[in-house]
Amino acid sequence: MKFYSPLTADFFPNESDYEDEFYDEYEGCPLDGHDLLQYADAVDEAVKKDIADFNGDLMQYYHEDDSVRSKVVSAVPSAKICGNKLCGCLTVELREPLNEGEQAALCDYISGQYSDGWGEGFEQRDIRVEDGKLYVHFWQDHDFELKRDVPDMTEFNKLLNRPKKPKMQLIGQDGNIFAIMGRASRLLKSAGQSDKAKEMCGRVMASKSYNAALTIVSEYVETELTPKTRNKPNRGDAR
Repeated sequence: MKFYSPLTADFFPNESDYEDEFYDEYEGCPLDGHDLLQYADAVDEAVKKDIADFNGDLMQYYHEDDSVRSKVVSAVPSAKICGNKLCGCLTVELREPLNEGEQAALCDYISGQYSDGWGEGFEQRDIRVEDGKLYVHFWQDHDFELKRDVPDMTEFNKLLNRPKKPKMQLIGQDGNIFAIMGRASRLLKSAGQSDKAKEMCGRVMASKSYNAALTIVSEYVETELTPKTRNKPNRGDAR
């Protein structure tokens, strides 16, 4: 069984005066799976090298004593070309088939490994290529999804192109919850997310406390209270 997921990366060119409207000297130039095709061999080799110290099996860190543990022999990540994009590929060896619930549990575990476990460590290691270096992400902080077998690249594109959360500052601004809700609603609407604005307002109005309302707002727009799910290089391994 194979599961595919989008790959993205931050690219830092060799030239310090590299000119590109999407390039930032601190954040790099964002690349998607299509851009990464030219670096496919380098990325796949980097994955193989990184997982060599634990034989590549992410199930070594699965500690639940359940049916998933008894059915799954191994789960090994790699980078594979699918159509016109480089994707993350998880090869899962099974003793017997997984039911729907077990497959969902496995995907949830692997998503955690990609975001806060093995993947977090891997994305902090630079991959040297001829024209610079890459930091490759097996997980994205908006609408990440693992898909079984050969992925529908159209669906992957939809996931990666969905609008991210607008940023909104809370500190130093009017703390009235209706003022906060109004600012967040306007930001969402200006970002083309009117449906999200309506949904957020409904949930805020039904909330039981000020803190609960702030938490709901921070699910829709990025505030100081929004959980930080991923940091840039220099955080070390976490498997």
